[in-house]
Amino acid sequence: MSKKMLFIFNPRSGKGSIKNRLMDILDIFVKGGYEVTVHPTQAYMDGLKVTRRKAAEYDIVVASGGDGTLDEIVTGILMEGYKNPIGYIPSGSTNDFANSFHISKNMLQAATDIVEGLPHAFDVGRFNDDYFVYIAAFGLFTDVSYETNQDMKNILGHAAYILEGTQRLFNIKSYNLNVKSDEGEFSGEFIFGMVSNATSVGGFKRLTGPDVMLDDGVFEVMLIRKPKNILELNEIIASLVGPGDSKMIEIFKTTTLRISCEEEISWTLDGEFGGEHSVVEIENIKHAVQIMLPRNQEIPLINPPEEE
Repeated sequence: MSKKMLFIFNPRSGKGSIKNRLMDILDIFVKGGYEVTVHPTQAYMDGLKVTRRKAAEYDIVVASGGDGTLDEIVTGILMEGYKNPIGYIPSGSTNDFANSFHISKNMLQAATDIVEGLPHAFDVGRFNDDYFVYIAAFGLFTDVSYETNQDMKNILGHAAYILEGTQRLFNIKSYNLNVKSDEGEFSGEFIFGMVSNATSVGGFKRLTGPDVMLDDGVFEVMLIRKPKNILELNEIIASLVGPGDSKMIEIFKTTTLRISCEEEISWTLDGEFGGEHSVVEIENIKHAVQIMLPRNQEIPLINPPEEE
């Protein structure tokens, strides 16, 4: 008896690269024993709506697109309390989530790994009444990914983020924050913050720090203080691109986080606009969702699946 798959893909993601491979992907799924329902997303948040409405009828939900598309599917599953495993075929311009899980950039191989793989549980973040899969961030450059239009992303790829971001360097906004975590409480003026569960952010691996586990129930947090002069700015840059710590950067791990500010701050969740908030409460939901990954693959997880 065939298993049922809901396959949701973003037809515009990554220069529309899935269009040339769609028939081969579906052939892999059908040969793998799935009866497939295909849904190309029609607009922003369409993937979320379809997942909430239909996922209960299926054995697995597969997403193809960038990290934002994946975020919609995972959020839909969590909002409704579904237990479906998910599959992911990355086709975006950055694909931090796929990099963290070593998911193949070859779409046909990624489809094969979904069919032949095993489910692995991973952590997801609760952000007030919303969710994020691998990063919640604010401040310097964080609005670049959702303000850079899709056509520009498709044409320039990674360069689109950098080109847009360089225009912000001379107008750095800072925020006076109070921060509470498992580690304690502190305050200060900050230009950037991120809460992540990933080995790579924006394609850069150094930002999230060493010893990142994707299912250990804790987040990695980085907060960058506002530099008062060029020396402090150079210290921040040196710490980000090379070894060594800086008093200008707060780095720690936590299961929960509360950040408050007198003004509202624009946040980004998995590269998409996450709203403006003066208070955010973030919680790590350990082993919230299962994802299909290749057998016998070394990945940054502490909870390898049991063989069938």
